[in-house]
Amino acid sequence: MIENHLSLLLVVLPLLAAPIAAVLPNGRLPWAVSTLVSWSVVYLAAWQLMNVSTGQVISYELGGWAPPWGIEYRIDAANALVALIVSGIAALTLPYALKSVIKEIPQQQHALLYAAFMLCLTGLLGIAQTGDIFNLFVFLEISSLSSYALISLGKKRQALTAAYQYLIMGTIGATFFIIGVGLLYAMTGTLNMADLAQRLPELYEHRTIHTAFAFIMVGFALKLALFPLHVWLPNAYTYAPTVVTIFLAATATKVAVYVMLRMVFTVFSFTFIENTPADELFLLLCVMGILGMSFYAIYQKDSKRLLAYSSVAQIGYMMLGIGLGSVLGATATLVHLFNHALMKGALFMAIGALVYRVGSSRLEHLPGLGKQMPWTFAAIVIGGLSLIGVPGTAGFISKWYLVLAAIEKQNWLIVGVILIGSLLAVAYVWKIIEVLYFKATDELEHKYVTVKEAPLLMLIPMWVLVLANVYFGFNTELTVGTAEQAVKLLIPSAN
Repeated sequence: MIENHLSLLLVVLPLLAAPIAAVLPNGRLPWAVSTLVSWSVVYLAAWQLMNVSTGQVISYELGGWAPPWGIEYRIDAANALVALIVSGIAALTLPYALKSVIKEIPQQQHALLYAAFMLCLTGLLGIAQTGDIFNLFVFLEISSLSSYALISLGKKRQALTAAYQYLIMGTIGATFFIIGVGLLYAMTGTLNMADLAQRLPELYEHRTIHTAFAFIMVGFALKLALFPLHVWLPNAYTYAPTVVTIFLAATATKVAVYVMLRMVFTVFSFTFIENTPADELFLLLCVMGILGMSFYAIYQKDSKRLLAYSSVAQIGYMMLGIGLGSVLGATATLVHLFNHALMKGALFMAIGALVYRVGSSRLEHLPGLGKQMPWTFAAIVIGGLSLIGVPGTAGFISKWYLVLAAIEKQNWLIVGVILIGSLLAVAYVWKIIEVLYFKATDELEHKYVTVKEAPLLMLIPMWVLVLANVYFGFNTELTVGTAEQAVKLLIPSAN
């Protein structure tokens, strides 16, 4: 069917665009090609989500080889939602990139940046689309290798160190994952996720399966920066070019969380997890990550690093839903996965606008800019309110469902952790707002008297995400509705 081929185009289009962007002359042409492709992809992703939102599953057999022998792209509501957020963030980031990239990256590197960006988009969409666990590894490597290159393009020397650190940690994570895949293949003889889900229950008692599960979980815990395996993330987000930080912060960890959901609830099933210490360990690490990283964010002196530590804490919230091991918990994870991409994308775009005007993201260089750049400042305020979880924002919906999931399990400790984490978020969001608006001296106001608002091409994508934070705080049909539909397929017992 033509619909199945269109789903394949989600991955093929950015893959083809990457070498085209690389050979084009530096300037606006590679940007134009990448932007056109990203908007084509988001249209396909939206179409795909509409097709599977009623419970339909799209299956595409690559090369005409029927699964489980051949590679299968298998799309349901869960990965269609992830594909939409990845492609949507890319489509908004690229228009923003035109001004930002010119300011931060030498012109001779522009074509290569857009080529790497397209490869990263290919890898992330491939991870979301595929139903084959080894093919998932291939796309994981495509997205990771391109991410290392993108981070290294930062204008400070620390960007190279951050990229190298990420490379080491990412390679360890990928190695753990592929060892786990190899062990599963040795025991089952299949790499197809749906086929694995059928064959594994009779093998749950084998130590090899437990070992495979442990390797896969540790591998992806490294990729999604779950505390305490998060050490690569703060430097990567701080020293990468702003455009790269926006894209990776809003997409890469979300795709990794989706894979964890797929592995825990579909491939292995939570029945298996309950017979291991994994669920308690998940909850413990989430609690430590939420509280520890939120405290750490409060004391940061760089706004990008502050938001980076906030991201590690927010990953803890997403993994809480998995650790709780319930239908409501999985729904909360998917909802927060979507909403956090909106809020963190908007916040990093706003910080990028400040960097565009003053050349620094350090808080000591930002006093008074809130008055000089009111639209950017308003974006930070609204994005910050969503991050805290104030009613009327997307962040509130996420935390509401997490609290409901914890209450359902009568886990009052988790309810308390969510509330304390929100209070800590008030502290570090206020720190940025205070510096931007309330800490300006006469000298600093005079210094920034000529600072103008960010260019319109940066403000429009930023405010699309800001308004989305408000819209999805009231209309939850797409987020909660799709998440509930997705969980019915992720967890067969939910039906």
